[in-house]
Amino acid sequence: MSFLLLLPILAPVICGLALLLIPALNEKKLRTSVTVAALCATVLLLIPVLVQEELTLTLFTLSDTLPVFLHADTLGKIFACVMAFVWAVAGLYSFHYMAHEGKEQRYYALYLLSLGILMGLCFSGSIITFYMFFEAMTLLTMPMVMHSGKKEAVAAGLKYLIYSVLGASLVLLGVFVLSPYVDSFSFTAGGVLNMEKVAGHEGFVLTFALLMLIGFGAKAGLFPLHGWLPTAHPAAPSPASAVLSGVITKAGVLGVMRLLFCYLGADFLRGTWVQTAFMSLALLTVFTGSLLALRENHLKKRLAWSSVSQVSYILFGLSTLTPLGFVGALLHVVCHSLVKDTLFMSAGAIILKTEKTDVRELEGIGRRMPVTMGCFTVASLGLIGIPPCMGFISKWYLAQGSLAATGVPAFLTWLGPVVLLVSALLTAGYLMPIISNGFFKSGHHLTQGQALASHNDCEQSHALVGHESDLQGEHVEKADVPYTMLVPLMILAVLSVLLGAFPGALTELFTLLSGVLM
Repeated sequence: MSFLLLLPILAPVICGLALLLIPALNEKKLRTSVTVAALCATVLLLIPVLVQEELTLTLFTLSDTLPVFLHADTLGKIFACVMAFVWAVAGLYSFHYMAHEGKEQRYYALYLLSLGILMGLCFSGSIITFYMFFEAMTLLTMPMVMHSGKKEAVAAGLKYLIYSVLGASLVLLGVFVLSPYVDSFSFTAGGVLNMEKVAGHEGFVLTFALLMLIGFGAKAGLFPLHGWLPTAHPAAPSPASAVLSGVITKAGVLGVMRLLFCYLGADFLRGTWVQTAFMSLALLTVFTGSLLALRENHLKKRLAWSSVSQVSYILFGLSTLTPLGFVGALLHVVCHSLVKDTLFMSAGAIILKTEKTDVRELEGIGRRMPVTMGCFTVASLGLIGIPPCMGFISKWYLAQGSLAATGVPAFLTWLGPVVLLVSALLTAGYLMPIISNGFFKSGHHLTQGQALASHNDCEQSHALVGHESDLQGEHVEKADVPYTMLVPLMILAVLSVLLGAFPGALTELFTLLSGVLM
């Protein structure tokens, strides 16, 4: 049954290569059919993997001690489910949007190839296998950032590449340097460090442990290697921005989790200066990301700075090395993937209809695009942490995990909840004005051309087109995006509320996993 591990990897990869190499598939309906089939097949092919206890499949061996193999454990299954589902929903949203961007065959080919690589990343059985998929993911997602081919997009893609390669190089350096101190390169619950060999060299091993954490943290937007995020998001098409924030940053999170709990071991790091440094970097990123988001007026760049902050919530929870912090981190992985994709996809819908990117120009947008802004509102409340949205329960566990942390300076244990609270207030500060101005201020009408385009699009997709009186008695034309874009938005928004209202199954699963890894 081990071959089942290959199916969710090969299905999107084969379809992606077909789109890239077969010109006949450039016909719109055929290309759409292939993409939808690949996305759905990937999600469905995960099901037989999920029901198996654990599966292992060796791909090839670099040497007697360096097998490249796949292994499906609980942690990998969780990330595979989140990534595949969110990637599929964002893919369905993208069809109407990317029709305005052009170069669709290349985009969807890379989109499917990246999904296959992500599945391989989730099921990597060793740090060598993980590194290979990690680098491949960077190379395949970089062209998505550069999709438009404009000067700023190319510059953003190169910056993304430089930061990613630098981070991965730190990881590879750590693998080489620490190889004499490990029993194997395989991911094993509790870690693979040989403590007899480490004895007397703790400071040396800890130094490279921190460098590896920063290396994986680069993909997650951890300070000081966070600068690619606010540059790449505005340059990339909105569907790409959504998965960069909601999914690709989680690849960095998964790398940190594998390193902490399956390679170095939580027991080795707990109470060391590395734990203190990692917690401090995470809290610094949480605060500065929120503060810079508040000061930013470009809509997608504001959401990008928000991602810098919110993903570091997850890293902070992991840095506590407590079961509560671990559970909170995994809950926030799910929460952030759902709500941040919703926010970026909503932003894409707004930009597509109005061509406005400045948040100060979005007055009255809520009455023109009520469903889009309704989803934006739900996602914003989740990101702030308002119950019953999922962000509330994840942040509750993160705060509890901070207070339960041991072996670190006492001020960090209480500073954690304080920073989380301040960040939540800042999050409300940069999201709620968009919502209040969108629904309760009149704003300006769409231009005649924009209104006509909106009307035609909505007619073709059976979207609602009507009129509504605003507070001053004006008539505002409703011109939301087609249902092909709205339905994915609604799925993610509703799911984030349902999982927040009924989190029992997830918290139980994550608690059990924390007992295994810690």
